[in-house]
Amino acid sequence: MEIIAYLASALIGISLGLIGGGGSILTVPVMVYLFGVNPLLATSYSLFIVGTTSLAGAYQNFLHNLVNIKIALLFGLSSITTVFVIRKFLVPIIPKHLFSIGSFQVTLNMVTMVLFALLMLVASFSMIKDKAVIETKSRAYSGHTLKLLYYGVGIGFATGLLGAGGGFLLIPTLVILLGLPMKEAVGTSLLIIAMNSLVGFTGDLGHFEIEWFFLFTVTGIALAGLFVGIFLSKKFDGSKLKKGFGWFVLIMGGFILTKELLQ
Repeated sequence: MEIIAYLASALIGISLGLIGGGGSILTVPVMVYLFGVNPLLATSYSLFIVGTTSLAGAYQNFLHNLVNIKIALLFGLSSITTVFVIRKFLVPIIPKHLFSIGSFQVTLNMVTMVLFALLMLVASFSMIKDKAVIETKSRAYSGHTLKLLYYGVGIGFATGLLGAGGGFLLIPTLVILLGLPMKEAVGTSLLIIAMNSLVGFTGDLGHFEIEWFFLFTVTGIALAGLFVGIFLSKKFDGSKLKKGFGWFVLIMGGFILTKELLQ
């Protein structure tokens, strides 16, 4: 099982390098179901892994002038603040046992995984959707920077609470609201994800007992996978792979949702 878990860690980076996103949505399930990490701690580990891997991906895109620094910082005003506040002040005070419905116990771990499964379902539809549709819409709705700040709060909330990068939400937002070309939106979203995730992780310091060797090992494997994915992206059609990965995420999200609600 451990070997499978480390291979899955590589898949996180490979998918990020291959299709420009989506890999982060696998990090928490890999941590919980393959490594046996507590769900809440898994969201913390996910922030570090996703943040570090996305930063490396953003740097690669920056070298090709595919990162809009100004927009990344504008978005970060609301998203980074939201992530940090949630991880530093909200997450530590949420009780582990939330409530009961008869003999059915609703715990924080269960709610975390159910919400994450729902997020995976939303992400899968975003990845399956034809990117041409998004690009067509961008011509009609570009320029709403105030809305970008509102979206930043929403994506910051998802990142802070669940440890997901949110690239599947960020990319359509950057394309539709600001009219960025798809490749530039991908590069910019990676920088935003990196900032959100790493700042969010700093909010966890002192609240969790971090196994640093384990965390660095998984992160290193994910980073190696990232560069493999970047290499493969030059040889394969990313849009078709993204749709296939979207269907995989859809199945995984359905499995997690069923498992958590029926256990």
